[in-house]
Amino acid sequence: MSLVSIAKGAEIVRHGGVIAYPTEGCYGLGCNPMDAQAVNRILSIKRRHFSKGLILISDHIKRVEPYFTCLPKSTREEIMASWPGPVTWLLPVRTNVPRLIRGDHQNIALRVSSHPVVRMLCQQASMAIVSTSANRSSQLPHRLQKTVLDEFKDDVDGVVKGRIGHHRTPSVIRNGLDGSTIRF
Repeated sequence: MSLVSIAKGAEIVRHGGVIAYPTEGCYGLGCNPMDAQAVNRILSIKRRHFSKGLILISDHIKRVEPYFTCLPKSTREEIMASWPGPVTWLLPVRTNVPRLIRGDHQNIALRVSSHPVVRMLCQQASMAIVSTSANRSSQLPHRLQKTVLDEFKDDVDGVVKGRIGHHRTPSVIRNGLDGSTIRF
């Protein structure tokens, strides 16, 4: 495992691999959300039970639309006003979304990122990707490329070059049905 370009990271994702990459507030672990083997690898790396669900991240709403059901116009406008940006929305999930992604929930966590590396990665992979913080469950998310390389060198297929954004914490999570904030 080594540092890779955005193009190589996108290729790894398209071919069923797992990557670490910089996001707005920390490094994330990512893969193709429709590849069960890759998703299971991430869950194993994190030591996270699938029932919690995972976030999907993208460069454009068109890539996350296949994962959620229709929304009232006012809700959609509120979401669109926060994207691209570090706000993850819990939205009603479509029935065809794998349980490995949605967990034990009737909602799915989605974000359209403003981070340039994330945007180019999703654009070049032509898909939304899994985005879960690069850490083992119950540990703090990694913010430094060196610590990601040290901890996950045997677990991921590449670490995408780049720097994290200026946010000090992972994304805010909001409920798309009632607008409440789940995580600050």
